[in-house]
Parts: sequence; structure tokens; C-alpha cells
Amino acid sequence: MGGCAGGHWGVRWSDDVIEQARAIRDAERDRLARLGVGGELVLVGGASVPGVRTRGDVDLHLRVAPEDFGAVVAVLRGVYDLVHPDIWAPTLATFDVPGHALPTGVAVTPLGSEHDVRFTRTWEALRADPHLRAEYDALKADTDAVTYEARKSAFFDRILRTRPCQPDPS
Repeated sequence: MGGCAGGHWGVRWSDDVIEQARAIRDAERDRLARLGVGGELVLVGGASVPGVRTRGDVDLHLRVAPEDFGAVVAVLRGVYDLVHPDIWAPTLATFDVPGHALPTGVAVTPLGSEHDVRFTRTWEALRADPHLRAEYDALKADTDAVTYEARKSAFFDRILRTRPCQPDPS
């Protein structure tokens, strides 16, 4: 996702926004529960990793049962604003979540799908490995949006190639 809500913001330390990001996640969990939307809503992105630089946005990842993906996306189309429809795939839908103090986006994926694995494994790896966190921080120094996105994607691709494991079936 990395800016699902769009735009570039000033780089700051995740520690300055992590509690606010967690509160936004919790508020959206409550909203989804009231709507009867199942799944697991997790905080990903730079604001989910203590001690790294972030652009100050909140990236949420809604992991749903594969058989529920279409129905969940249909519900969310009536709640959130579509964002980046050009990157949507059979296992990925992205939305802007208005109404929060920090720009917020949510990506919806079926459990075990390629996109689910990418979001969960890469951010887990960053939280666990100080060397990866340092490399991620170096990416934040790139102020060219096109170069940054390409370098970040290659970085996450490398994490997935070099840290094989099975997706979480839960």
C-alpha cells in the first residue's frame, strides 16, 4: 500500500504516530464489526514498525476468508472510497478511509493469497530484523516518488524471496 490514501507527507518517526495508528485500526475494527464484516484487520506499513521512518500514513490490511472476499469488497465499496483501482486484482482491493487525523488506507486480501502473504510476511520481517529496518529507513531518503515506489517494491520482493515460509492459514 504505502500511502493508500495517496500523496507524500513529511517523513517522521513511527514512534510519533504508532499509538494514533493503533487507535485508528481499533476504530476501523469497530466499524467493520458493526457492519458485519468479518476477517482480521491488522496495522501494516511504516506506522506499524517501532523505530523506523514513516510518511505518516496508516496502512491497514483486512485479511478475509477467500470465499468472503467478493462480498466484503462489495460492502466496503459502500463505506470507503476506492483508491488505486488500477492495481486491483482478483486478490486485492484498496480503499481510502476518510475521517481520520492521519491519511488512512485499507487493503483487502483473501487469506493465503499472494497479496496477503506479501503484506503479512514483509512487515513481520521488518519488525523482527534490525538490518531490514535500517535498509527500509534508507529507502525513505529517496524523495523521488517513482524511484521510491520501485525501490520499495524490489526491497519487499527480495524479502519474500530470501525468507520463504508458509502463509498463515488462520
